[in-house]
Amino acid sequence: MDAVLHDLALHWPLYAVMPFIAALIGYVTKRVAIEMMFRPLDFVGVPPLLGWQGVVPKHGGRMAAVATELLTENLLDLREVFGKIDPVIITAELEQPLLRAVDHIAREVLAEHHPRLWEVLPTLAQEMLIKQVQASAPKLVREFLDEVRENLDEVLDVQHMTVQRLTRDRALLVRLIRETSRPEMAFIARMGIYFGFGLGLVQTIVWAFTREPLVLPIFGGAIGLFTDWLAIKLIFVPREPVRVGRVIFQGKFQRRRAEVARQYGELIANEVLTVQNLLDAVLRGPRADRLAALVEQMVSAAVDAQLPLSFAVGGTRLREMKHAAALKALEQLPSTARYAEGYLTEAMDVAKVIEQRMLALTPLEFEGLLRPAFRQDEWKLIAVGGVIGFVVGELQVLLMLG
Repeated sequence: MDAVLHDLALHWPLYAVMPFIAALIGYVTKRVAIEMMFRPLDFVGVPPLLGWQGVVPKHGGRMAAVATELLTENLLDLREVFGKIDPVIITAELEQPLLRAVDHIAREVLAEHHPRLWEVLPTLAQEMLIKQVQASAPKLVREFLDEVRENLDEVLDVQHMTVQRLTRDRALLVRLIRETSRPEMAFIARMGIYFGFGLGLVQTIVWAFTREPLVLPIFGGAIGLFTDWLAIKLIFVPREPVRVGRVIFQGKFQRRRAEVARQYGELIANEVLTVQNLLDAVLRGPRADRLAALVEQMVSAAVDAQLPLSFAVGGTRLREMKHAAALKALEQLPSTARYAEGYLTEAMDVAKVIEQRMLALTPLEFEGLLRPAFRQDEWKLIAVGGVIGFVVGELQVLLMLG
């Protein structure tokens, strides 16, 4: 005992700094584990064994599928969202751009497919014909909206759209998980300091009594392993509040449910289920041919309603004109719909819908929002913490013995 006290008195600065080094080990191993979850986006190293790719981007497809399943099965009913669109308001929003688009399409199709008829028509007759077609446009918009709502599953594959968007843009997937879990990541790093310091005190006492060179690297590795594992667990458990005296324990992610729901809803609304992305999925997705058939059917009916035009053209040429008009209508749809983007975003209010649905999830379902980001390679992150802790412990041995 006297020898221990003598050594403590002689080397007290080194003993004093040991818990702080352990705290540093705890913090560094957590920061490394956190960054390894998200970086790098692409594999860096010599494939397949030597190198690393962030856990989230590496398993982007699976995580995108999990996020999409949660979104489509628990958080969002697109029929409900589209049902919020008022046909009268959207028709008013689109009135002027729609009239311009109809004018352009009608003139172009007639001039291209029946130039002689168009040229011999007096200017007044041309204008009257265009006005007739334009007059049917608002009714066409309302019918089109009703048809899309009625056949939403046939024209829009939202699961395919969401998975493709998140898989193609790995940075977006990383941001989706990282932004909603930023406080949890900071919590993990802080816990590394506290747990590391506590274990460092024990480490200091053991070293003082044993002077065993293996104590420091073993403790360093244990600090890295244990603090990584414990910090990750404390994010999620306990799922339900547990009261111990005056203190209430609950997983940090669960406690932040309201904040996470708001952030997640805004990210999905602003980055994934935007009006432009939905429109692009409808026009270019795997079910785009069904929308094209729907537009052609409606354009055909609108053209047939113009009796003078039907009698003047007729036959094969009329069918060609209908097909050409439908194709041009599809081409004009994105630029025309842009004028109603503000109203559509406000009316559908995707962020609010998702936020409300998330608040209604069970704790286990809510945990599923973030847990997949950790589960796949969690052991690797913990193991890296142990390796870093062991190496730093070995450096401590060299310092102490030196």
